[in-house]
Amino acid sequence: MDWVTCAYSAACTGIAGRPSGHCLAHLTPDQLDTALGELSPGRLLDLRGITVTSDLLTRALEATGGRPGRTRFDRARFTGDVRLSGVTFAGDVSLDGAKFDRLASFFGARFDGNVSLAEVRFSRELSFHGVTVRGHACLDRAVMSRDALFSQAVFGHGLSCERARFDGYATFDGARLGDGGAFRGARFGRTLSFRKVSGHAGFETAHFAADAYLSATGRLSATRARADGLLDVAVARCGVDLRHVEVSGPTTVRLTDSQADLEGAVLRGPAVVTGRGRSMITSLRQVQAPDLGLFGLDLSGCRFAGLSHPSGVRVKDCTFAITPRGMRMSVRWPMLRWFSRRRALADEHRLHGRTGPRDPGASPDRLAALYSGLRTTDRATSADFALAALEMRRLARHGWWESVSWLLHHR
Repeated sequence: MDWVTCAYSAACTGIAGRPSGHCLAHLTPDQLDTALGELSPGRLLDLRGITVTSDLLTRALEATGGRPGRTRFDRARFTGDVRLSGVTFAGDVSLDGAKFDRLASFFGARFDGNVSLAEVRFSRELSFHGVTVRGHACLDRAVMSRDALFSQAVFGHGLSCERARFDGYATFDGARLGDGGAFRGARFGRTLSFRKVSGHAGFETAHFAADAYLSATGRLSATRARADGLLDVAVARCGVDLRHVEVSGPTTVRLTDSQADLEGAVLRGPAVVTGRGRSMITSLRQVQAPDLGLFGLDLSGCRFAGLSHPSGVRVKDCTFAITPRGMRMSVRWPMLRWFSRRRALADEHRLHGRTGPRDPGASPDRLAALYSGLRTTDRATSADFALAALEMRRLARHGWWESVSWLLHHR
């Protein structure tokens, strides 16, 4: 405790008032009337460590005219329903370590500053629906034992829920996150609905124990997250980082003028990535996905090296990189060979040093396996990949001399 505690008993952690030395919960009725009479709108409201009943909270807020200034509820315990509709907190609010035994409803409340609920424990339902926080909101390491509603809430300078625990249903539908939302290491015990959220959001190393629906207008990251059920992701005009994500159930990723990185992802259930507009995947390196569909995507810069199940990848209406045309010299007959342009994987360009450093995992024999395994519905692409597989096998057998370009070979 960083305050002088109540003299009523050693067990009471409430902040002591003057001159009685007791907290508000242990004042006589006359003393309480006097203490509450000293409160006024815009001034400090300090209930740290106090056991707060519904009646005491109501009287304290009425004494401030429903507009307290700096408010401190750190380590307070709220024994009754908390309903803050119509209350405007004119200053910063801290409830760090507080406990709510019953309903905690902030619906209709307004916070003109920052609000901190770090390590708060909510035993029943929590509602932040429609709440406006002009500053930053923090629920780091908070525990929400029942449903938690954050839909339509506005957080002017962002929301942090790092290592928070959502044991019940959680919804953030239509929320506006301002400077962004941080959910690193958070755990969601039941369905998470994070649809049509405005702003960036990071779910790095989060655990989704049930279905998760993620949709945001800003950059979305779920690197090294784990999903035990369904994972549904939809983004527009931004990027989504799904590197090393692990999903046990079905995976659906919908991109609209966006790009996605799935490097190292483990997708055990059926997975589909679809694109609209100018949407692309930047990497499928080291992906483990026995059933993966890629539809309507730009794969011209996508790296496939280390893809575990190429035969399980279905490709439709996708674009790939194009090889340059030209003449090359070979150590075998015919020594001069004319190469026309064809569709190719970005890894092949790296193999020949055209677009970046060579990837050790993209050897000719491995590329041959990729070209042979990938299933494309376009006949022209299938023919190009079959030809590419033959060329990669030839290159694997006879070494780098096969790829030396002597005449008319443009990089």
